[in-house]
Amino acid sequence: MGKDHKDLVVLLTHKRKEAGITQASLAEAVQVSRKSINAIENGVYVPSTVLSIKIATVLNCNVEDIFKLHDGTFPLLMESDKYE
Repeated sequence: MGKDHKDLVVLLTHKRKEAGITQASLAEAVQVSRKSINAIENGVYVPSTVLSIKIATVLNCNVEDIFKLHDGTFPLLMESDKYE
């Protein structure tokens, strides 16, 4: 995925502030730079799966609480209730 992935919704800023954690503290906890956290929050950088899991673990939430696809991005998402 490149920069500014148009289908990705990043809710990291909200979840981080809700947890009362600064960018610097989160960065230290997941072993990246504060600039990396800032780039993720601004949609400039899409983190790896491992980094996403680390962030979710520190924020005590699911990865899906931080990163979502825009509605309509993947047709199966719109019809997921058919498969439950």
